[in-house]
Amino acid sequence: MSPSTGTEPAAQVDTGELGFERGAHLLIKRALQGLRPGGRLAVRSLAPDFAVHLTGWCRAQGHRLELGDAAAGLAWITPGEAHAHRWQGAERAGEASAAQAGSVAEHASAAWGLAARGALVESGGPDFGFALADKPAIWADDIAHLYTQALGQQWNPDEAIDWGASFDLPDEVEDAVVQVMTYLIENENAALLLPARFLGQVHPHFREVTQLLAIQIADEARHVEVFTRRALLKRTRMGVSTVGGQASLKTLFDEHEFAVASFLLSVLGEGTFVSLLHFLQEHAPDPVTRQIARLTARDEARHVAFGMAHLEYQLGRDPALRSRLALAVESRHDALAQTSGLNEEVFDALVLLAAGGWTTAQIGAGFDKVQALKDDMAAGRRLRMKRLGFALDDATRLAALHTRNFM
Repeated sequence: MSPSTGTEPAAQVDTGELGFERGAHLLIKRALQGLRPGGRLAVRSLAPDFAVHLTGWCRAQGHRLELGDAAAGLAWITPGEAHAHRWQGAERAGEASAAQAGSVAEHASAAWGLAARGALVESGGPDFGFALADKPAIWADDIAHLYTQALGQQWNPDEAIDWGASFDLPDEVEDAVVQVMTYLIENENAALLLPARFLGQVHPHFREVTQLLAIQIADEARHVEVFTRRALLKRTRMGVSTVGGQASLKTLFDEHEFAVASFLLSVLGEGTFVSLLHFLQEHAPDPVTRQIARLTARDEARHVAFGMAHLEYQLGRDPALRSRLALAVESRHDALAQTSGLNEEVFDALVLLAAGGWTTAQIGAGFDKVQALKDDMAAGRRLRMKRLGFALDDATRLAALHTRNFM
């Protein structure tokens, strides 16, 4: 019988001679899990010093303990407040609807911290304060598929690229390749570091986003590696990095809103770079450069796909974002108005690679191909902005305002 109510307890457990030092608490925890709030558990034990151990354990767990006949080894446990939280779906502990398997909350509580999605989070823990904790600000439809695709398309530079391929280019052509690779590296450094800055701000409740950003960062790190290896494959020095190029990339780092940064980097910059990499694949003077351009273009296309999917998701819930995106393009254009834009050495290198020779006809044709590349880049930006809901006139105007540095 229960000493305080005179009624039978809701449940009981007999641990026999098993002591706490050998796991008796597991039997008690299991019995407690079945109790509804307000229920009581009768415990019987023949283990030495069981009452002492049970008292300490209940105190640590927040349970109320009533000791009965010591000789009979009887005690009664009333579960504490944390037990009630679990029965109430853990709303007070902060888990709310995300306690359901597979459910993604619209807002992730700071109190959830680093807990797994769906975990019952004990109350009283530290608030981590992740800046990106709202689903519309970072989510994308079919994001799990985007991550699976990205994971399946990873490649090893040592295996995917034939670094030992035999070729010998004229000095001017090899120098042009080195200059283009130097330019690509600094732009990929920006594409690596910008998502890395936001990655630490995403609440881990949105694990698919953190996974996809982590893969994107790994992609960019690999691109920096292969561009560097190609630049130094037959040379010991890099090409030129200009103030204008650095200034253009600095404007990306000055953007602190995830959606706007994603728009400028992925939709405009990396989308433009996909065209550039396809151009390099077509006009590469050697097999190594061609392989690098093909593989990196595939990666960059995935980055654009995530940027587009995310912005479509967010714009569907926040149409006012479209005005902030347009303002960001205009502000960036104004900030870079006095800079030189694309490195002249890079432009000339692209012309030479497209020309394939030094005759006047070849150089003229190469120049025309680079101009056609720039038109293709602008058309791509325009189409992506139309897909995001911009009017044709606005899309055309904003596409033309994109930085002359391409990224």
